[in-house]
Amino acid sequence: MSDYLNINLLWALLCLLVLIISLGLNAAGAPGNWVMLIIAWIYSWMMPPESPYHFGFVVLILVLAFAAIGEILEFLTGVIGAKKAGGSKKGMWCSVIGSIVGSFGGVMVGIPVPIIGSLIAALLLSGVGAMLGAYLGERWDGKVSDEAWRVGLASFVGRILGSGFKLSCGFLALVSMAVAMVI
Repeated sequence: MSDYLNINLLWALLCLLVLIISLGLNAAGAPGNWVMLIIAWIYSWMMPPESPYHFGFVVLILVLAFAAIGEILEFLTGVIGAKKAGGSKKGMWCSVIGSIVGSFGGVMVGIPVPIIGSLIAALLLSGVGAMLGAYLGERWDGKVSDEAWRVGLASFVGRILGSGFKLSCGFLALVSMAVAMVI
């Protein structure tokens, strides 16, 4: 029985490690919360129900809810920020493209400082990419430079806030799973 519990504990700890890594994917602009949901589903399916570290369907629904809320908040903060600043559809689409490019660039720039450096650089450069993308999109739409920069700055703030909301939802999902493993 002791070996059984030790193996299950090892799997639970490994699952938590992978979930923490998945949470970090959010900062890089990747769908980390959805990866967490997939990992939670696989873990719940593979962990025997009689194990003290097993969690059930209710936890999976909670993780799904947090993932969905995080995505909605991330999307809405960027869109609302750009719209309030007078952004156009071109500006919003260019902001999304710039955010993705900036995120990948940030991962590469942050490599000298393992893991944390890449995550922070990806988050900041995705915001900068969103700002520059929105600026270029607004200029392409015919706006003067001052208006385009205002929309770009709103896109930057919206991207950073949205990522913060998404990370917070992912963190709540991670805590929910960790608590369910212990209780």
